[in-house]
Amino acid sequence: MCGIFGMFSRDQEIDFEPLFGKALNALKHRGPDDRGTKQIRSSEGALGLGHTRLSIIDLSEGGRQPMHSSDGRFTLVFNGEIYNYKELRAELRDQGHEFRTKSDSEVLLACWSFWGKSCLKRLRGMFAFSIHDKRDETVTCARDAFGIKPFFYTRDANGFSFASEIPALLLLLEKQPALNLQLAHDYLVYGAYDDREATFHEGVRHLAPGNMMTFHLSKP
Repeated sequence: MCGIFGMFSRDQEIDFEPLFGKALNALKHRGPDDRGTKQIRSSEGALGLGHTRLSIIDLSEGGRQPMHSSDGRFTLVFNGEIYNYKELRAELRDQGHEFRTKSDSEVLLACWSFWGKSCLKRLRGMFAFSIHDKRDETVTCARDAFGIKPFFYTRDANGFSFASEIPALLLLLEKQPALNLQLAHDYLVYGAYDDREATFHEGVRHLAPGNMMTFHLSKP
């Protein structure tokens, strides 16, 4: 497993470094082999992406994330495994795509570059990922159909944040959310928790299994 997180703020002067250092440390148990961050600033605000890596398929530095497409348009942070990545790699090679690594992360990035969101129906595996599209100024997040890999997020008028685990996500927030008393009650009384998108923290949500969402950076 790996750990991913990201944050977009309309405050262009925001200092990501202390926040991301804490988030990386909070997720190091998910990815002890490597870590990386990327900051992208534009007229719309500031976007930061982070990753802690557990190296399994490609052990080289070529599999480091955040990972960028060859044309620089897309940036990926990915947690999981694409089981059919070799077949997808072969199909993309037939279309003229060249690969620099042996990682399934690069294959996922190439799939998105070539097929866009329709590539999701081609993927066989367990995953949670986020892709920034520099041209369209969007961040798209997706989770596998069974929800094997976790993905939590929160959003407001100033931006959004996401992470593989809630403790890391809370470190990115300026104000700590209140306890979701209704969910706490339902959990203690009925044992209900994973049956909804809400979490124990107000405003912090699961991305539901098999779902995708897109944040448009130019829109509030």
